[in-house]
Amino acid sequence: MVVKVLVVDDSGFFRRRVSEILSSDPNIQVVGTATNGREAIDQALALKPDVITMDYEMPMMDGITAVKNIMQRCPTAVLMFSSLTHEGARVTLDALDAGAADFLPKNFEDISRNPEKVKQLLCERIHTVARSNRRSLSSAPAPSISTPGKPTAPSNYARPSVSTAVPVPVPAPAPASVTARVSAPKRKSYKLVAIGTSTGGPVALQRVLTQLPANFPAPLVLIQHMPAAFTKAFAERLDKLCQINVKEAEDGDLLRPGLALLAPGGKQMMIDSRGAVRILPGDERLNYKPCVDITFGSAAKSFRDKVLAVVLTGMGADGREGARLLKQEGSQVWAQDEASCVIYGMPMAVVKANLADATYSLDDIGRHLVEACV
Repeated sequence: MVVKVLVVDDSGFFRRRVSEILSSDPNIQVVGTATNGREAIDQALALKPDVITMDYEMPMMDGITAVKNIMQRCPTAVLMFSSLTHEGARVTLDALDAGAADFLPKNFEDISRNPEKVKQLLCERIHTVARSNRRSLSSAPAPSISTPGKPTAPSNYARPSVSTAVPVPVPAPAPASVTARVSAPKRKSYKLVAIGTSTGGPVALQRVLTQLPANFPAPLVLIQHMPAAFTKAFAERLDKLCQINVKEAEDGDLLRPGLALLAPGGKQMMIDSRGAVRILPGDERLNYKPCVDITFGSAAKSFRDKVLAVVLTGMGADGREGARLLKQEGSQVWAQDEASCVIYGMPMAVVKANLADATYSLDDIGRHLVEACV
């Protein structure tokens, strides 16, 4: 099946280069281009592309406003291009809240220096985003910014409303081998809740963590596939939204109840038996930095059967082998169900390997975490 793509950017060079790269894939067709957000909306309505690549900073109408309008009028998978800066991270997170499925760093140097690598990454991401389940996040109400125990967030952290988005059709039921298993959570005094995720994860983590009370009794670690420049901004955003505390993990940070430590991008996070996190350089031999398997595996070694692990939406199978180690020690593993995932890859890998004790819809996971942790 050929994926139809609309390329949106105010840079003529970038529009041409992205179009050339995508057109080199016989299974991708660039059906149009747009130079600003207003043109993007018009072209999306007229051309009905499968995927839209979207810049943020454009004249007439910016990318986030365009994404919100597109999700309201003709929900379409959107891949955002973003700069590798703190501000670029904040803007990208706003775009994901507005309904974008995923993002890629916008790096002109890589395009000229590593054209084959860029081509492979961009085309693979287009195909992945084209398969995304936009219904799961585009139709969900936004959590309130103002939460008990935390001051109201500054206006620049205001979350765009996406509650008026039009749902797209519900996907077909999963095969019997990966059918969701819904059961009452096992109540236990867990020493750690570990959550791993990738594509769709920023919004999914928001949805889960905003349901946890300030006195949540277990420490948490979060592993989100994300560039190094993004994780600090993401942790700050979660901290503003949540009643629990959230920070980007630093070497030597101690686990404590009601605190979520986010693995820094480009590095690996491990847990030692003293309840401290170790931040290690990212190994170039590993595809993911941070890697869910590494953190889960270290948690299994340190806390044995006292871990509750959750695998959320994401591409690939990261987390499966770490979940296997946790299960061998007697810990609990949950997976997000297919219907609520943006990409049903990581959770499916866990379920297919018969490692999931339960599968839950995204909106139920936070509530079940509260019920499970005593």
